[in-house]
Amino acid sequence: MTARLILQLAALLGGLSVGIGAFAAHGLRKMLEASGRVETFETAVRYQFYHALALLIIGVLYHVRPELRGLGTTAWLWLGGVLIFSGSLYVLCLTGITKLGAITPIGGVLLIAGWITLLLAARQL
Repeated sequence: MTARLILQLAALLGGLSVGIGAFAAHGLRKMLEASGRVETFETAVRYQFYHALALLIIGVLYHVRPELRGLGTTAWLWLGGVLIFSGSLYVLCLTGITKLGAITPIGGVLLIAGWITLLLAARQL
């Protein structure tokens, strides 16, 4: 993964976080309240946005220090983690399909693994 791609993904995930959060606050609020899923949806948006910001930071770092190859792995893990973690929570909240909750922890593990690879990459500084 290149620094450019990491920064583009950060921008995409960040922009989507804002859009999804705004849509939920204004267009889905009643539905989410009725299903008791407001907090779950907010958690999905929050984790997506946190990792968009983190991707932004490692994209800049990777641009400055391209030899830190572990940062590309971190980016892939975070992207997969956001897609599975936040994505499964979004689908759960919008459809009520509770079986998707079974894959949410896989996304969480990918997010954690990304932080571990960042720790290992940082040892090269």
